[in-house]
Amino acid sequence: MSSVLLVAHHERFEAAALARTAADWLSAHGHEAWMTPEDARAVTLPQLASDRPAGEADLAVCLGGDGTMLRTIHLLAGAAVPVIGVNVGLLGYLTEVEPPALAHALERWFAGPDAGNWHIDERMMIDLTVRRHGMDVGTWTALNEGVVEKQESGHTVRLQVTIDGAPFTSYAADGLIVATPTGSTAYSLSARGPVLSPRTRAVLLTPVSPHMLFDRSLVLDPAEAAEIEVMGHRPVTLSVDGQPVTSLAEGDRVAVAPSPHTAQFVRFGERRFHQILKAKFGLADR
Repeated sequence: MSSVLLVAHHERFEAAALARTAADWLSAHGHEAWMTPEDARAVTLPQLASDRPAGEADLAVCLGGDGTMLRTIHLLAGAAVPVIGVNVGLLGYLTEVEPPALAHALERWFAGPDAGNWHIDERMMIDLTVRRHGMDVGTWTALNEGVVEKQESGHTVRLQVTIDGAPFTSYAADGLIVATPTGSTAYSLSARGPVLSPRTRAVLLTPVSPHMLFDRSLVLDPAEAAEIEVMGHRPVTLSVDGQPVTSLAEGDRVAVAPSPHTAQFVRFGERRFHQILKAKFGLADR
């Protein structure tokens, strides 16, 4: 018997219906389905609620869009739990399965990688550590990006970037995005950052609305230790994968490092990133 965590979008009827479908299929095939209490309440499946840590699951099934996939990865908190993403969102860069194929995807998963023709797509993540007065005060892990950004409209903030202990430059901008290759198609893309293949290992620094001559993204090797220091008195927020996590003040630093953990997505058959990119953007052959 396998233990399967179901994670569902809270506001989409189709996600709730798919959660019931998945729970019924798993029960009928001798497996255990469960949800966090918050998710179980949101989709009115209280019988599936459990307080156990998400990382104890053997498999996670995400029913939503890319935002729900990010929430699933954060729930797992670095645990090496494979995730099957079912697209109930709009773009669905990270999801793998369309809703009608949910039962078939579960059949293929439990058949094993050879018979089911699936593999694990490992994605790099980054750790963002806040340092204040020489002390580490918190570390957050991002699959897409961390963003050091202004709190007040109408003003820029000044952010000093150091690489491998040597000052690089200070940015006068609305913020600075620190993205993974997976995150290169998220916020960084809207700030005109480059698109990176998720097969690469890199850290991408992209300024948001920079007020300076150097307005380009910078692609670093993960081994190049980057640190962002808040300069000046204007308040700044650190957000991780779209969620604000803490406020920063003058002198606070954010250290960036590759995480020892990876996100593990189940892929059925061959998945070519550039073909997904082409389909999402409606690019023509010629």
